[in-house]
Amino acid sequence: MTAGHIRNPVLPGFHPDPSIVRVGADYFLATSTFEWFPGVPVHRSTDLVHWEPAGHILDRADLLDLRGIPDSAGVWAPSLSYHDGRFWLVYSIVRTIGHPYKDVDNYLVTAPDISGPWSEPVFLNSSGFDPSLFHDEDGRTWLLNIQWDPRDGHPAFAGILLQEYDPGKQALIGAPRTILTHEVLIEGPNVYRRDGWYYLMLAEGGTGWNHGILMARSRELAGPYELDPAGSLMTTRDAPEWPLQKAGHGELVRTAEGEWFLAHLASRPVRTRDGDRCVLGRETCLQRVAWTDDGWLRLADGGRLPSLEVAAPRGAAPAPVPVPPARDDFDAPTLAPYWNTLRAPANPQWLSLTERPGHLRLRGRQSPHSRYDQSLLARRLTSVRCEATTVVDFRPSHFSQLAGLICWYDTTTHYYLRLTHVEGRGRVVGVVLTDDGAYGELPNSELDVDDWPLVHLRARFDGPELRFAASPDGVSWQDVGPVLEATRLSDDYGKRLRFTGAFVGVCVQDLGGTRAVADFDWFELQDMGEDGAGEDGAGQDSPSAGKTDASRKRRR
Repeated sequence: MTAGHIRNPVLPGFHPDPSIVRVGADYFLATSTFEWFPGVPVHRSTDLVHWEPAGHILDRADLLDLRGIPDSAGVWAPSLSYHDGRFWLVYSIVRTIGHPYKDVDNYLVTAPDISGPWSEPVFLNSSGFDPSLFHDEDGRTWLLNIQWDPRDGHPAFAGILLQEYDPGKQALIGAPRTILTHEVLIEGPNVYRRDGWYYLMLAEGGTGWNHGILMARSRELAGPYELDPAGSLMTTRDAPEWPLQKAGHGELVRTAEGEWFLAHLASRPVRTRDGDRCVLGRETCLQRVAWTDDGWLRLADGGRLPSLEVAAPRGAAPAPVPVPPARDDFDAPTLAPYWNTLRAPANPQWLSLTERPGHLRLRGRQSPHSRYDQSLLARRLTSVRCEATTVVDFRPSHFSQLAGLICWYDTTTHYYLRLTHVEGRGRVVGVVLTDDGAYGELPNSELDVDDWPLVHLRARFDGPELRFAASPDGVSWQDVGPVLEATRLSDDYGKRLRFTGAFVGVCVQDLGGTRAVADFDWFELQDMGEDGAGEDGAGQDSPSAGKTDASRKRRR
């Protein structure tokens, strides 16, 4: 990374819907987590260049119950603010997705410090998602969110709602008002006040290839709002070759020196013959922005395309942070902060770091298709050229007992290098997959490993390709199964709504309910060099090169 410059993405891998706030010398970024637990990770920086984990906000079972929710539902678009000496976080929990309905509840939690303790959630409303708070100069606080309309013949994104929040009553007061509607899909509202104007920042065009950011302004908080006559502040919809795609959903922050920066999401596609696919999901980026003489916001570098590199803030001393180790030996009594579970927190009933010291012990529960009780632990992919390796001690006695290394998008799409028991053969390693909801066992992909004392497992991502291998000693490796399409682990594959990103991790199943135990000695996720995201993984002659937005799926 060039000294004095911000290199995008600043949070690589699945870190969508960034919300940014500055408190004193510290900047904080919060991002969405959907069905993953713990909810809403926060990163801290003092220079906007180097970011380190600062914990999770929704990190207790009493704060977040996601059991049973669909894939890509859960925690959407948290918005972080600071007011009256406290941090405020509003967020949506979506329990039904698709059309026509979205069952969604919006909540507020507060804390005196970013590390907590966070209050019990206060229910706000259920009219739509993407809530944010605006704390006005007169001390009043207002909630914004989109209005969702499920009726036939009506736009589903029915406008931006504004309603006052009373901190004393811990409730919304007064009637909600629709302050802006638009023929283009708008969401993600945030209000800023500057020079007598109220500025409304909006995500537009959905979360896919048509995504962007649009500005509007008014002299009154409740409107009427006029749209920026120049159109989108930022978008890549007309530049399909640009390395940062799907740019949109932003929030502003002002430095102590008076400079303005925009936090936004973007994705880096792997180019394949089947189209562009963003395996790493939607990532967090930062751009410099500046105000024009006539009071509109523009990218400081000009144009509407997000930059891969921008100058760091003036006066901010470089503040490097420790790089998380690639390898976890499971020697600590608690999980490292980069680990995630599905829909519910880890608990001693199925995960232990102390029963066998130096090992991660998992007890098998439900299948990889379950939305309730999976024994799965995973990390975000942050590079499309990386290698995940682990070693497991597992002695299954029945075909219903499985354990291994899993490359995950969601319950409907994942690749699983699993160790199980086959009658008459003993322990066997093979590849099973779920491909957009269809389950399959790859033929001729099994190795007999009954005489191996331990089983080493490896998944190697190389742009559009994924290869599995196994070894008895971690030295001599044997390929397991064919070369697989890594890019299926993306928002852009399949027929379902998808909003997350690829993970890799370990898991155990016991479909007979006997809670079979698997012990993992260590897990390593190693970046293999230049990640190549945004490069043509299928070669320069790929038919996806130069494609237009019309050939891509538009989603929300």
